[in-house]
Amino acid sequence: MNPIILSFLNLFKDQIGDISNFDSTMILEKLTELQNSIGALSIQDGPIASAHVILLAAGVVIFLGVAGEAFFKKTGIPDVAFLMILGVVIGPVFGLIQPEAVIRVVPYFAALALIIIMFDGGLNLDIKRVVKTVHFSITLAILGFILSVAIITLAAHFALGWMWLDSILLGSIVGGSSSAIVFGLVRNVKISDDTKSILSFESAVTDILATIIAFILFEAVLSGHFDLQTLEETIGRAIVVGLVLGFGVGIPWMYVSSKLGNAQHAYMLTLGILFVLFFLANSFGESGALTALVFGLMIGNKSHLSKILRFKLPRVEMDDPTHNQLTFLVRSFFFVFVGLMASFGKIEYIVFGILTTIAIYYGRALVSKITLTKKFSKLDKAVTKSMIPRGLAAAVLATYPITMGLPNSEAYSQIVFFIILSSVMITTVGLGKSKRIPPPESIEGGFVKPENIEENIGKEQTETLEDFQNESVEGGFVKPVEDSQRK
Repeated sequence: MNPIILSFLNLFKDQIGDISNFDSTMILEKLTELQNSIGALSIQDGPIASAHVILLAAGVVIFLGVAGEAFFKKTGIPDVAFLMILGVVIGPVFGLIQPEAVIRVVPYFAALALIIIMFDGGLNLDIKRVVKTVHFSITLAILGFILSVAIITLAAHFALGWMWLDSILLGSIVGGSSSAIVFGLVRNVKISDDTKSILSFESAVTDILATIIAFILFEAVLSGHFDLQTLEETIGRAIVVGLVLGFGVGIPWMYVSSKLGNAQHAYMLTLGILFVLFFLANSFGESGALTALVFGLMIGNKSHLSKILRFKLPRVEMDDPTHNQLTFLVRSFFFVFVGLMASFGKIEYIVFGILTTIAIYYGRALVSKITLTKKFSKLDKAVTKSMIPRGLAAAVLATYPITMGLPNSEAYSQIVFFIILSSVMITTVGLGKSKRIPPPESIEGGFVKPENIEENIGKEQTETLEDFQNESVEGGFVKPVEDSQRK
């Protein structure tokens, strides 16, 4: 279509130039501007790269994703760093894939990555531990987010000379840790289950906060006016919508999915419901993150919730590898996309990103010290202090200033990329140092000493036996077995 339009404009311009009765100068200028705009549009609408290059890049991403996971289990270095560096190599360095074209795709892919990763996080959270540790999670999330935003805001205003509103927007974009990274890291770190629950839920909360506040500030920067009341109303509405949709659809679907049993496409039906929920959440003013998290929490804890809600739950195999493979692919490709969007325009942005990340790390250490009580081991506290990776939410939100034409729009993506990379490296170093901490005496936090392993296994087997004896074959409740009979 574009070549036809260009040919038509050329012919039309030549015809107007031959007409002496009209003042064609202004018309020619307008047509030239329009022709240039359409010409630029035809270039931008081209493919990201040729098909064989895309397939080669996809193969390398998958290979590095698998190798990175294995490398992480051996060394503690997250695979995120390798994937981001790969994106830098095939994008800004060698130019195999154009960053300008990637920016058009990122909003769609980022939406998929957001809901899949948040849903996966909910599936792997224990609702009993979430309730038990929610006060630690919320405190850590709110204090950490506020302090991070304050550090970035002050630095951007005084070091870069930005306006206050622009500075607060930058701080909000990178204010919270990335659930996409934290969910993967805590599974492979031998800390207490309470700490894993705290860090996972905290990262989910900060992702949601960053998304909601950033979109309010986008409009505030465009209008030049910020309303605190609007911020409170928007956050309140998002929380209500997320909880209502997550619980309202999650609980009925938990029952329906149990009836489906091992149906061939049971997982795909769940995925379809998740996509519909994302649409509904966006329609009612919620980003979809909280809805996906709560929905996953319902599905992942159906065994426990079925006892509370008193409905039959057949024994089915839920270990479908499809979800794990999908989560792996989405997560791997997204962080390559982050590397593709890297820009090395100004040295001051690089220095700013690195130094502010270091300041965030020390702020995190202070917040961790205030939040975590003596109940937590030295290992739990060390891992919590180091867990500052920025990622999914920050990378996605950093692309919006360009599309919305905000002031300093190109600086956002440059600064955010180096904050993400620096925060991942600091987290990596921190986790590496935490491995040197000896196991604590108590089994309530961190590592467990080898001599306690048999005791713990026996305890877990006893709890499993109790749960089994509390259920009949039909899924109901039976009277507890006497201790003498149990022995």
